[in-house]
Amino acid sequence: MIMEGLIQTLEQKIKALIEPEPAVFLVEIRIKPTNNVKVFLDADNGISIDRLISYNRRLYRDLEESALFPGGDFSLEVSSPGLDEPLKLERQYKKNIGRPVEVLLLDGSKKEGKLLEASATEILIEEEKGKGKKKEVLQHSIPVSTIKSTWVQIKF
Repeated sequence: MIMEGLIQTLEQKIKALIEPEPAVFLVEIRIKPTNNVKVFLDADNGISIDRLISYNRRLYRDLEESALFPGGDFSLEVSSPGLDEPLKLERQYKKNIGRPVEVLLLDGSKKEGKLLEASATEILIEEEKGKGKKKEVLQHSIPVSTIKSTWVQIKF
């Protein structure tokens, strides 16, 4: 089965698996040449490890029974996207409203600030420049079509 068809089949299986829980959504599926399948799930209010383990077990059983991988030659990882993964979907952006983000634009420039709003077409971030009396607050409306990647930043 060609990779694209395999990913589509996996996507259908995963969507059927998570359908009873509308807050849970599929972010991405990756398959390495070694048949290592990585599934990234998230939820509007975060997803627990216990839920991920449950999805992993159920999906693994389904993949074994359906024989998508000849001889059962595959490994499966189901996880939520960590901080080392960029935001990919509008739902992820909305979930992270109020958090600091770094946005890398297609032209190579970067914008950093607090994510204020997100829609299918644009995001709004608030950037603070300077300190004290010279502090300036700027808002940047960024079209999604100009974004290369967006990362949630951890500030201490």
